[in-house]
Amino acid sequence: MAAKAPALRKTPARKTAAKPVPPSRARALRADASRNREKLLTVAAAVFAEHGVDASLEEIARRAGVGIGTLYRHFPTREHLVEVLYRREVEALAAAAEDLARRHPPDVALAEWMQRFVGYIAAKRGMAKSLQILLATKSELLAEIYGLVTQSLRRLVEAAIADGSIRGDVDSADILQALSGIYSAPATPDWQERSRRLVSLLMDGLRWGAPKTSLPRRKR
Repeated sequence: MAAKAPALRKTPARKTAAKPVPPSRARALRADASRNREKLLTVAAAVFAEHGVDASLEEIARRAGVGIGTLYRHFPTREHLVEVLYRREVEALAAAAEDLARRHPPDVALAEWMQRFVGYIAAKRGMAKSLQILLATKSELLAEIYGLVTQSLRRLVEAAIADGSIRGDVDSADILQALSGIYSAPATPDWQERSRRLVSLLMDGLRWGAPKTSLPRRKR
């Protein structure tokens, strides 16, 4: 009877170590992800303003030129997208106050910032339903947002008063209350245009009787 051949011993397969991603490639990937995130936020702001917070996330991804998987990698839930977007809008409004104050006379900086506030309100109205829930459950976010907006407006108003380009008997809290009334404007197709005209009228009133300037003719 023939002898059995010795059994062959299996050699464990060696795991091939993953090649590290070159630093230049890693930077490119991070830059690409950052661009996609910014595109998604920009498009989401426009879509929410047009159709409200219940707008299709697939439509947001499509208009941003990315897949729905990319959207969910950056924003796992609709609520997370709303929170990040709202914080971004407020931070942009605060940054605009500093930028305008550097580049324009105090009253012009205030007037331009008030016009930008209309755009902020448009974004906020588009996210109204989710924001109500979000701000009710995250009181610290509400306090942070309110603080950024009020501080930005107060600095602009105080600078314009000190410059003599608006009247000195106004308080930034009163102006903010007037601006916030825009949020309740009827949702007609031209509500933003009408709101901007009202903001211009408000600015005319702030300039009226100011020590330094006479009332300028408002652009139509």
